[in-house]
Amino acid sequence: MTDAELQALVRQVLWAAFGLGVMFGAIAQRTHYCSMGALADVVGFGDWSRLRMWALAGGVAMLGFNAMVAVGWVKAGSTIYAGPALTWLSQLVGGLMFGFGMVLASGCGAKTLVRVGAGNLKSLVVLCVLGLTAFMTLRGLTAVWRAGALDTVRWVLPVGQDLPSLAAYAFGGTAAQHAPWLGGLAGAALLAWALRRPDGRSRDVLLGGLGTGTLVVALWWVSGRLGHVLEHPLTLEEAYAATQSGRMESFSFVAPSAHLIDWLVFYSDNSKALTLGVAVVLGVVVGSAAIALGSGNFRWEGFAGVEDTANHLIGAALMGIGGITAGGCTIGQGLSGASTLSLGSFIAVAGIVAGAWLALRWQLRRMARSA
Repeated sequence: MTDAELQALVRQVLWAAFGLGVMFGAIAQRTHYCSMGALADVVGFGDWSRLRMWALAGGVAMLGFNAMVAVGWVKAGSTIYAGPALTWLSQLVGGLMFGFGMVLASGCGAKTLVRVGAGNLKSLVVLCVLGLTAFMTLRGLTAVWRAGALDTVRWVLPVGQDLPSLAAYAFGGTAAQHAPWLGGLAGAALLAWALRRPDGRSRDVLLGGLGTGTLVVALWWVSGRLGHVLEHPLTLEEAYAATQSGRMESFSFVAPSAHLIDWLVFYSDNSKALTLGVAVVLGVVVGSAAIALGSGNFRWEGFAGVEDTANHLIGAALMGIGGITAGGCTIGQGLSGASTLSLGSFIAVAGIVAGAWLALRWQLRRMARSA
C-alpha cells in the first residue's frame, strides 16, 4: 500500500465513523437511550424498559462481533479489551468512580454528547471537564497515580482475557471456533431477557437496542476490516487506519473526549491527526442536534444553582478519571468491550452499575431527608 492509498483509506474510515456517530446520536436522541437513565428508572420507578434497551444492544453487539470473529474478519486480541493483562482493580475502582459520577452529572459520556447536541449547556461544561480530567488520567497527574497504584495490581493470563481465547486455551481449538457459541449463548441470553416482557418490545426499545448494537458492530467492521492495513508503508507493520490506539476500535466516549480537546487545542500541529474516536464524538453531537432541531426539542438549558453546578463538575471529574481508569464507559466497556467477551469489561461494567446504584440510593436518601 502506498502512502497516498493509506491517506485515502484514512479518509474513508473517518467519514464512515462520523456517519455512524451521526446515526448513534440520532437514535439516542430519538429513543432517550441512556445507561444512567436506565439504572435510575429501575431504582427510582421500577421501570425496566431502558435497561432492556441496554441489554438488547449488548446482545446484538455480542452476536455481531463474535460472528465476525468466527468468519475471520476480526480478532478480539486486536482490540484494547482482550490483552492478557487483567487490571481488575483499575477496572473495578474506575467503574465505581464512573458509575457514581455519571449519576451526579446526569448521564454518561454518550448522553452528555447527545444533550450537547440538543442545546444543554450543562452538558457542554460536563464534556469539557470530563475531557480534561480524562486527559490528565491518560498522560498527566492522575495518570501517574493510576499507573503507580491501581494498574500495578494485575493478573497476567497465559492468553487473551476474552472468553473464546480462554476456552481455546483450556479445551483446545481456536478462539474463532469458540467465539460463535460463546458469543451466541451470551448474546441470545441478553436478547431473551430484553424481549421477554412487553416493555422490552416497544418501538423505542427495539430501535434503541437493535440500532445501537448494530452500530457498535458496524464500527468494529469499519476499524477492524475496512481500516485493517497488513503492512503500513512507513513501519511495514500491521496497523488499523485512523485509530488512536493503533488497534481496532468501536464506540467509546471518555478517551475520545480527551483526544477531541487535544486535537482542537493543537490543531495547527501536524502531528495531531483526526482519529476515529474524535470523528464519532463529533458525529454524535451532529446527529443529536439534527433530531432535536427537527422535532422541536432543541432548547438551551443551564445550571439551576450552585449545588447543581457542583454536582455536575464533580460528576464530570469522576467520569473522566474513572472512565480512563476502568478502560471505558457504559458504551466503551458496556457495549464495545463486552461484545469481545472480555473479563475486564465485565468487571468494569459491574463496577459502573454498583457505583451508579450507590449514587442513586444516596440521592434518594437526600431527597427523603429534605422532604
